[in-house]
Amino acid sequence: MSRAFVFPGQGAQTIGMGKALAAAYPAARAVFDEVDAALGEKLSTLIWEGDIAELTLTQNAQPALMATSIAALRALEAEGFGLDQASFVAGHSLGEYSALCAAGSLTLSDTARLLRIRGRAMQEAVPVGVGAMAALLGLDFETATAVAQEAAQGEVCQAANDNDPAQVVVSGHKGAVERAVEIAKARGAKRALLLPVSAPFHCALMQPAARVMTEALAAVPIMKPAVPVVVNVRAEAVMEPDRIKDLLVAQVTGSVRWRESVLWMETAGVTEFWEIGAGKALSGMIKRIAPAAATRAIGTPEDIAALKA
Repeated sequence: MSRAFVFPGQGAQTIGMGKALAAAYPAARAVFDEVDAALGEKLSTLIWEGDIAELTLTQNAQPALMATSIAALRALEAEGFGLDQASFVAGHSLGEYSALCAAGSLTLSDTARLLRIRGRAMQEAVPVGVGAMAALLGLDFETATAVAQEAAQGEVCQAANDNDPAQVVVSGHKGAVERAVEIAKARGAKRALLLPVSAPFHCALMQPAARVMTEALAAVPIMKPAVPVVVNVRAEAVMEPDRIKDLLVAQVTGSVRWRESVLWMETAGVTEFWEIGAGKALSGMIKRIAPAAATRAIGTPEDIAALKA
């Protein structure tokens, strides 16, 4: 049996995530302490006792979700379920940073600081109200891409997230994305709806953020990962540090090819996916992409107890 560890992206955040792990496992607590120290603030207090609107701000959500994922991984390791049991790691958007941290490619402190910079840069790249994202449900990737191209009309509108066989997210200028919603409905989408996001991620409008990340990543050492990392923009495993760095920059404006990434891992022999961190969104997507694969979400002490049992 071949296993992949996968790490969730934005949208999975909840107040209280990781708190029980930190209480039950000193190694998990140490993750939150190190992230707090790296950022020079008590992000853990916001995660466990704060306001969901503040936690959902991109610059907070990104390091918070990563911290929760790595805390869950450290708890797993404490129970004997380490990275040596994974053939691949992968993450959805910001989750790719969690995957790289898990694989030892980035230190925890560097990952936290990079995600704070990334979140801030993505938020600041486009003035509020100028961009939007929408989920098109019931259309395949080719159809959704054609919808985005038709909707653009001289503005930016791109397929940003290829999440599963019937869920594609488009991103770009607000007017273009609103046109895409109407075109998608006319093309037979089951549902097409604007998403409650603060910026149009993973499209050409994020170019200013890509420039910021080029500088930020140039200042940070990236090691060869202990296990291959299946990267979003290529949907294949990568091991070379310089290539990882380039692809993290490309990811800011590029599509998250999650459906293809899961299929690539399945073809490479993965039969089981462990979603490590907050929520179960990736497990749901994986079930729709690779119905034969087993999935397990691990984000609480109860999840780990069930795994041990």
